[in-house]
Amino acid sequence: MADREKDEKEVEIPDTLPVLPVRDIVVFPYMILPLFVGREMSIKAIDHALDTNRMVMLVTQKDLNIENPTTDDLFSIGTVGLIMRMLKLPDGRVKILVQGVSKARVLGFVQKEPFYTATIEKIVDQKVDEMTIETEAIIRTVKEQLDKAVSLGKTILPDIMVVVENLDDPGRLADLVASNLGLKTEQAQEILEIIDPVQRLKKVSDIMSREIELLIVQQKIQTEARGEIDKTQREYFLREQLKAIQKELGEIDERAEEINEFRKKVEEAKMPEKVMKEAEKQLKRLAKMHPDSAEAATVRTYLEWMVELPWSKSTKDKLDIKAAEKVLNKDHYDLEKVKERILEYLSVRKLKEKMKGPILCFIGPPGVGKTSLGKSIARALGREFARMSLGGVRDEAEIRGHRRTYVGALPGRIIQGIRQAATNNPVFMLDEIDKIGMDFRGDPSSALLEVLDPEQNNSFVDHYLGVPFDLTNVMFITTGNLVDTIPGPLRDRMEVIYLSGYTAEEKLGIALNYLVPKQLEEHGITKKILKITDPALLQIISQYTREAGVRNLEREIANLCRKVAKRIAEGADKKFNITPRNLHRFLGVPKFLPEEEMEKDEVGVSTGLAWTESGGDIIYVEATTMKGKGGLTLTGQLGDVMKESAQAALSYVRSRAKSLGINDDLFSRTDLHIHVPAGAIPKDGPSAGITMATAIASALTGKPVSKSVAMTGEVTLRGRVLPIGGLKEKTLAAKRMGIKRVVIPSRNRKDLEDIPKYIKKDMEFIFADTMDDVLKVALKTNRKAKGKS
Repeated sequence: MADREKDEKEVEIPDTLPVLPVRDIVVFPYMILPLFVGREMSIKAIDHALDTNRMVMLVTQKDLNIENPTTDDLFSIGTVGLIMRMLKLPDGRVKILVQGVSKARVLGFVQKEPFYTATIEKIVDQKVDEMTIETEAIIRTVKEQLDKAVSLGKTILPDIMVVVENLDDPGRLADLVASNLGLKTEQAQEILEIIDPVQRLKKVSDIMSREIELLIVQQKIQTEARGEIDKTQREYFLREQLKAIQKELGEIDERAEEINEFRKKVEEAKMPEKVMKEAEKQLKRLAKMHPDSAEAATVRTYLEWMVELPWSKSTKDKLDIKAAEKVLNKDHYDLEKVKERILEYLSVRKLKEKMKGPILCFIGPPGVGKTSLGKSIARALGREFARMSLGGVRDEAEIRGHRRTYVGALPGRIIQGIRQAATNNPVFMLDEIDKIGMDFRGDPSSALLEVLDPEQNNSFVDHYLGVPFDLTNVMFITTGNLVDTIPGPLRDRMEVIYLSGYTAEEKLGIALNYLVPKQLEEHGITKKILKITDPALLQIISQYTREAGVRNLEREIANLCRKVAKRIAEGADKKFNITPRNLHRFLGVPKFLPEEEMEKDEVGVSTGLAWTESGGDIIYVEATTMKGKGGLTLTGQLGDVMKESAQAALSYVRSRAKSLGINDDLFSRTDLHIHVPAGAIPKDGPSAGITMATAIASALTGKPVSKSVAMTGEVTLRGRVLPIGGLKEKTLAAKRMGIKRVVIPSRNRKDLEDIPKYIKKDMEFIFADTMDDVLKVALKTNRKAKGKS
């Protein structure tokens, strides 16, 4: 203590000193270190110090990235330094050797040009009058912590360690340890600013504790890494020794055995010549690689894919036409058009052995059996079945695969499906092709152009394989609900087959032959326990479901079976006979009831037929008149096409006012309102034109529209009736609602051939060329026309 006071008294520190800003370091008292000075103002400050008392005020910058710091960018507490040596370097910089003398506080700056000069106040450590037990303990702790840090790998000069061992002054010890720990600027400045030496030493002890924890974890990580390296090297040397021993004994090592096994599989795969060359090239690469290298694992995975693909393996088609027809009829009710197309393919295949596989596209509403039909086709042909869903697929790599340069790369889903099928001629189903997406990762629909083109898919190149694979033997079947959302070039490559919705009679047959037996088996119920009568099934179809397919019908039958299973488990009767009278006890009240509005002929209400995603449906077009100025109001969430149809229908009726018996002045003093229920459902399409024209004509003439007539067709301003699409679905909707007479455009006469006879049975189709033909059938003449005297 006395020596330190003597040292500080021997060095006289003036009140004003040039300031030398330093960055990325905090200088402590009694610390000797070299500094490289490059800033012009700092060099001038050093020159001034050398000309006077060789002293400078060393203060640290708050932000080391600032090249020309202002007075606000410097900490207020620093260290007075004594310049011991100075050397000018060739690049214009100056190197000085400086020793910290004492801590000091900057009171204010008296000069800013050409260098900073500040008035300072010397900071003297608080005196420690007597060495308490706590102080001795903290001194000893810091010394032990420093020894521990050195033993864990912390680099501290031996000379420093000797000085530390002989120091008992807490302030000097704290400064010396802190200056050799390599602390961050903020931490070091915080220690420098603590005036109480004991508190400063405690702060250093806290930092040492954390430093020791970090050193322990660091040493553990290094030890584990070294252990892994040593293990790998040891295994390598042992493997090389084993190889040498096996060579002397004439044995084959595992690596050579693996290469030979791959070579054998390559030969057995009977690859095309180009593919064989690539496989042999990769095999030679694998033989030269270290078996544990990452690249060897990549090549090994690639070769596994190559040898497991069915390059020449195919199943033999069952060419028995009658047997195939029997399988198709057993699995599916109706769908004659699809079945006929498959039997045609088999017939041609029987005559010609080698032919390209057809690419079919089944389009129809949900639940009509598109996906299950693909499985039946595979069973009828005796082929394997592979399936891939395209709904929501947005990445082109899903189709073409990833390149082998990517970590975890794999072939696309097409090649994966071929591998799972284990034959090169499976029935490959691509579900939901109308819901395929596109984003920045590519356009999957464009990638499918090659897959679904018989002229191109004989050399389909997956990005992962990098070699062509022949897909001509694959029978691709795609499915979707709408054909409009499929891109044109992709749609052009497929043979589209439309699957319409089912009639009540067809659903009854499907329920009796497939759905009821399936659900009875799944619920552990026998036919003796549960019997569902045909009228009960028809009531489920008409009053508990409203769909084109049979999914909801199957759910309702399953619901019925669960109710029965619960009653049996509760100890109820062992036999249940479901009839229309007791059906509501199991399924609740009916969900759908027949429309009540058309129980009688009404003025201004006509019945139209519409196509929806779930099949056909009927719509009611209501028209009413009121006093006004000839305005037209359209409601019911109508699309632009329907709005234009309404305008065209009104214009037609106005042009035919005289022949319809309507006074011309009626239009100028009457407002017309057209509404299409239900208002919450968006509607659009051109086929409601004649329905709207009929409703308008009825409202203006006062003649009621026949409730037994439904109609569909587009109308022109001249009154011509144009053809429409979806006739089968619309006919089914009319039959479901019990409507017997349907007005259709004459040019749709040919489409009746695609409608089965049992659907057309008891139905009358009226062909209309003009609106006059429609109105003759639809309007009744039992009321007086409006506007007549």
